[in-house]
Amino acid sequence: MIENNKAVVRRFNQEVIGQGNVDSFNALMDENFINRSAPAGMDNGPQGMIWFFNEALRPAIPDLKVIIHDQVAEGDMVTTRKTISGKQTGQLLGVPATGQTISIEVIDMVRIKDGRYVEHWGITTLPELLATLAKA
Repeated sequence: MIENNKAVVRRFNQEVIGQGNVDSFNALMDENFINRSAPAGMDNGPQGMIWFFNEALRPAIPDLKVIIHDQVAEGDMVTTRKTISGKQTGQLLGVPATGQTISIEVIDMVRIKDGRYVEHWGITTLPELLATLAKA
């Protein structure tokens, strides 16, 4: 079960975040999914998650890549340390395009049930990156 859960998270990172594949998102996302780390005012369900990846990140970073550095799993939980990077050629959450290659460091925990995401918690360097880009 643990290796299968890690494979689900790897697939989500590669196909959903890395490639923007909505069919994979629908296959891997439970309809009752809750993003426990969603910013205040943002939809914390499946629609908020796909919006963030395909409407906020992908247009700003069309060459987006995800590199998984580490994964640790226990029971139904998978923790992943990863980097999301690429060239910011579009507006990113209100910050105009810079043309810079940017990196977002992420540590997230996902609870998997029946091969699907049911809960997510995450820590990311995105707020610090946005503040730095806004000053540039």
